[in-house]
Amino acid sequence: MKDRLLDAIRADLRARFERLTQAAKDSHAAATDPGSKAESKYDTRSLEASYLAAGQAKQVEDLARDVGAFETLQLPDFGAEDPIEAGALVEVDLNGDSEWFLLAPAAGGVTLEWEGREITLLTPASALYQRLLGLRMGDSLDDPPLFVSEVM
Repeated sequence: MKDRLLDAIRADLRARFERLTQAAKDSHAAATDPGSKAESKYDTRSLEASYLAAGQAKQVEDLARDVGAFETLQLPDFGAEDPIEAGALVEVDLNGDSEWFLLAPAAGGVTLEWEGREITLLTPASALYQRLLGLRMGDSLDDPPLFVSEVM
């Protein structure tokens, strides 16, 4: 089951990478286009376009790193009694709503639809990731108020 989830994550990240790469190329082209040359000292179109291109190039680098992190990733299976660790797919009741999280090595904050579930990727930089570590199915926390419903 987790192999299909990984396939979906990889496909989603690759699609995001392709879209962002094209947007970065377009921004770079706009920044270097002779038509965007400043017409006066107050015209900042070229400067703004170059800032946008630089920001998008950085995002492309970050996303390429995320794609690479998932290329060979294998997710372990977890049983009902196992503590939550990296690679766990966790369902929690968070403030009365059912939420699914994957404790992942990269691409934190990415949310995707998979088999009728909306899954959010959490990385070790996330406070929630850190709070979930070591919990088991049936455990709860007060801050934020959550109950671990399922661990896979």
